[in-house]
Amino acid sequence: MTAVNLQATDTTLETRNTGAEIVERVAKARASFRGGRTRDVSWRRAQLEALKRLLKEEESAIYEALWADLRKPRLEGYLTEVGFVIAEIGDALQHLDRWMKPERTHTSLLAQPGKSWTTPDPLGVVLVIGTWNYPVQLLLAPLVGALAGGNAAVLKPSEIAARTSALMADLVPRYLDPESVAVIQGGADETQALLEERFDLIFFTGGSRVGQIVLEKAARHLTPVVLELGGKSPCLVDRDASLEVAARRIVWGRFSNAGQTCVAPDYVLVHEAVEMELLKHLRAAVAAFYGDDPRTSPDYCRIVNDRNFERLSKLLRDGEVVCGGQADAKERYIAPTILQGVPPEAPVMREEIFGPILPVLADPSMDAAIEFVADRPSPLALYVFSHNEATQHKVIDRTSSGNVCINDVLMHMVVPELPFGGVGESGMGRYHGRWSFEMFTHRKGVLARSIHLDLPVRYPPYSDGHLALLRLID
Repeated sequence: MTAVNLQATDTTLETRNTGAEIVERVAKARASFRGGRTRDVSWRRAQLEALKRLLKEEESAIYEALWADLRKPRLEGYLTEVGFVIAEIGDALQHLDRWMKPERTHTSLLAQPGKSWTTPDPLGVVLVIGTWNYPVQLLLAPLVGALAGGNAAVLKPSEIAARTSALMADLVPRYLDPESVAVIQGGADETQALLEERFDLIFFTGGSRVGQIVLEKAARHLTPVVLELGGKSPCLVDRDASLEVAARRIVWGRFSNAGQTCVAPDYVLVHEAVEMELLKHLRAAVAAFYGDDPRTSPDYCRIVNDRNFERLSKLLRDGEVVCGGQADAKERYIAPTILQGVPPEAPVMREEIFGPILPVLADPSMDAAIEFVADRPSPLALYVFSHNEATQHKVIDRTSSGNVCINDVLMHMVVPELPFGGVGESGMGRYHGRWSFEMFTHRKGVLARSIHLDLPVRYPPYSDGHLALLRLID
């Protein structure tokens, strides 16, 4: 196996964990799990309640860290970070007893007399590698599933969101069981060291390039992996859509967190008959949300670092600017930008944008838009604005994506009953709500048989009569 290097960043952390500390903390978590500490339902509930207290009692400190890293406004911080995880915790606490309960299954005639059931078994020690764009949600929401499932956990927050990473490293051991839950700070070297350790599941959120590295490293220990990667999530707008509402929702989803959202609508495919009207409403929504100069809006985030700012600045050239287009390297500010007349082969259409740039492409029909999407890698999310149910189902049936949201964007994320995860190049595995519990447990099958009836038909010496009897049983 060839050596690979994780992507370096331009952020320097004051605190890093040494290799020896990493080995020690993983070993401590392993010992805690093997001792049975994490299996008890009272421990699981206590940890979930403690995590909820952390989020409520330290809410102001969390918002300050998010502002320092991303200039994220408080309401957005609550909606997409703090409140999101609190809702996940509430769902887990409400349903945990039912999730943990063994489930009876049918027992075949050949296995009678006996009874069969499945029971959810904790996996063991899990590694959660968070990312910088939602540094609280994407670190702690998977932890909810890990704790509910009865696992010990090692958390690796993103070093790019340095203030939030340091805050999580400080708060988590103060609120949660430090024997069973550890936080490792650092950059690429520390992540490499963690991936040398054996875990029972690795949960990674981030880009596909690093996701490939995680998968490669995990393969050496045959460790299962959840990859939440992203991709270019399309937004299809049909000619019968409510364009003003669609524009408002698209602009909110695209430019929240300055577009640094893995499920944000990455580009719009609109019926050519309503392209100009949609563009008018998109411009109006940007002005309504962020004013004539979004730079002065307290509700508009900044790009996380210089490297991403430089990458995004180049993409501004890939079409005709309908609104926005301004950039300031000193502030890492890129205005909410809408592009028209973008060639399908332009760089902005070949890579996940992950920033406040929205290409709008016109198509002659919904069938053409569907073909455009189907010819490309499966995205993490797909959005369709149409009042025609036949059109909605056509999009669902003829495209592949992790999730679909009809007549809105991003809001499928807030429904815990819906699984969230990618397919193909956008990832593997799924979580949220019960799906998180199932992801962090093994559904173990159990058969308990009586010893009072032991038919000789299965034992040698075999005969044609035995075979005939078995066929009758089947």
